[in-house]
Amino acid sequence: MRRSEGFYIEPTVLERLPEHSPVMQDEIFGPVLALTKIKTFAEGLSAANDTAYGLTGAVYSHDAAHLEAARQEFFCGNLYLNRKCTGALVGGHPFGGFNLSGTDSKAGGPDYLLLFRQGQAITQKV
Repeated sequence: MRRSEGFYIEPTVLERLPEHSPVMQDEIFGPVLALTKIKTFAEGLSAANDTAYGLTGAVYSHDAAHLEAARQEFFCGNLYLNRKCTGALVGGHPFGGFNLSGTDSKAGGPDYLLLFRQGQAITQKV
């Protein structure tokens, strides 16, 4: 949509999507909420992990066992439990993803600084 201030995409909710819909499988950086019907918590974790991406995940639950299962099984770089899934602060909360969402070195974490160095191996026979 064209507005006088520029281009933007209005917030969009897509519901009743098949579990393997491209919208459910891709990383969409925009105001899009994709919904599919899941029967159990375990099925939900399986669906969340069934993608080539793994930047951020979030779980809201009153069930401590569900939160622990998410800690152990949700494969993503940043997992948020019972809080919003945006707002990582560089320097305070390392941020980065798994798989096609990036490397295991997180922006703001101590390993991230090593990405700015030039690695070198030197050997010498004595």
